Amino acid sequence: MSVHEPINSEVYEGPLGTKIFNHVREDILNGRYQPGENLTEASLCEELGVSRTPVREALRQLELEGLVKALPYRGVVVTGISAQDIEDIYTIRMMIEGLAARWATEKITSAELEELKETVDLAEFYTHKKDTSRLMDYDSKFHDIIFKASKSKPLMHTLSTFHHYVQKARSMSFQSPMRAEKALEEHRAILDAIIAHDAHKAEKLTTEHIRNASRNLIRLFLSNPPHL
Repeated sequence: MSVHEPINSEVYEGPLGTKIFNHVREDILNGRYQPGENLTEASLCEELGVSRTPVREALRQLELEGLVKALPYRGVVVTGISAQDIEDIYTIRMMIEGLAARWATEKITSAELEELKETVDLAEFYTHKKDTSRLMDYDSKFHDIIFKASKSKPLMHTLSTFHHYVQKARSMSFQSPMRAEKALEEHRAILDAIIAHDAHKAEKLTTEHIRNASRNLIRLFLSNPPHL
């Protein structure tokens, strides 16, 4: 099991139970806690430097989120994100991110457009360098700029949450050079449509981009499924 520093109140805002929930959720989503691993109140209390009550509250919330499950004779076990979860999330993303691209094309500022161009250029640089970590950063930034340019707070919040929940799966995807190069090509096509103020094309290309990412992720996930 992972070793942690005590909860940092400057990093995780809100009540203590919420801070612990965010902290442990992050560890599940980034793979520090693996599917099938037990999470006990006692060990979490010791590692995080907190009492049992907020830990119990956090574990209940994690179970509601579907990231852990209380099993007979085993206690609380990490379930993480399943292939079906990924498929569902990407199906929703196909619908919402297409809309985000349409709105971004209609509302993007000159500064945001320049930032988007720079992000694609840097993603190309790191694709050729095969620097997966930096490439992931710029892939996320590309989508974040489009979310921001859509000028829709509800949409931004929803999509940011989805990105957070599939971060580990996305990092798996970028281990494939072919997918990284294809994603870059798709980002450039979306950028060109936004530059041309073609909202319909930007929406269509974005939907197809998310569909391709979904197919790649599901293929990778099913080839190495988690086991409880």
